[in-house]
Amino acid sequence: MPYQITLLPGDGIGPEVIAAAETVLRALPLEWTFTRAEIGLGAYERLGTPLPESTLEAIRQSDAALFGAVTTPPNLPGYFSPVVRMRQALDLYANLRPNRSLPHPSSRQGIDLVIVRENTEGLYSGLERVEDNGNRAITERVITRRGSERIVRKAFDLARQTGRTRVHLVHKANILRQTCGLFRRVALDVAAAYPDIELAEMLVDTCAMELIRAPEQFQVIVTTNLFGDILSDEACMLVGGLGVAASGNIGAEAAVFEPVHGSAPPLVGTGKANPTAAFFAAAMMLEYLGEAQSAVRLRNAVITCIAAGETTPDLGGTLTTSEMTEAVKSRMMN
Repeated sequence: MPYQITLLPGDGIGPEVIAAAETVLRALPLEWTFTRAEIGLGAYERLGTPLPESTLEAIRQSDAALFGAVTTPPNLPGYFSPVVRMRQALDLYANLRPNRSLPHPSSRQGIDLVIVRENTEGLYSGLERVEDNGNRAITERVITRRGSERIVRKAFDLARQTGRTRVHLVHKANILRQTCGLFRRVALDVAAAYPDIELAEMLVDTCAMELIRAPEQFQVIVTTNLFGDILSDEACMLVGGLGVAASGNIGAEAAVFEPVHGSAPPLVGTGKANPTAAFFAAAMMLEYLGEAQSAVRLRNAVITCIAAGETTPDLGGTLTTSEMTEAVKSRMMN
């Protein structure tokens, strides 16, 4: 049976990098059925919503989804973040952001860490209100025992499955005593069931500093939604930046993989869009599907191209998006 994959090209350079990822996936000795679904500003302009119910249903019916990028303008009536809404609607509770050193001058060496971020609650719960005639704005931070337990368990399971021996629990329980306090208490309870994995605690501001000072110390970081969002973007700058950063949004019944860069409107149609992050997202999807050998094959081909300077201009190369795609495809087939 072929894998059923929903492609979510989205806006800006999203369609270009998703087309590149589809090209290299089709070159693997696997069977695929790809379908496309609407998301983002273009969907809003055509359909009146940035996240149609038909898109959510397509993802539910698929083995996995591969997402490109969306434009999220502020203060547009009826517009909401389709990515945040998608994560919540599909209960994609775990966001996984691997950060590995690359053979490139922009990448520090010796780094191999994964940030495991709670993906559906916290300060992104969507509970906001305005009071006092617009002079006071309030956002509610929601931390639940269920949400905390499952994300911490996900982090410890990932550590055990990948041969890692330490998980850093990152919080701010000294100040946010109730919300981070609950997250911390639940995490300590979960950690007791994994005696083979060391639990290390770190305040989020200290973690932000330590990521710059000595990122090699980290193997797995588990944290809440907003903290994870910030730390994962910081961490990716240590290994090459957003152009090489991929993530997986994982739930019990659905999964969406994505390059984490934006829609980059100035790059549309120029041939300069970097497909590397989309390739790494596709490799994460292959791992999720149980196709570990193909994932390694794709990832190694991308890394070999980077080492050889066969990249788009943002990484110092001279190739176009399509030329880099063909270079990766060629090395993957050898």
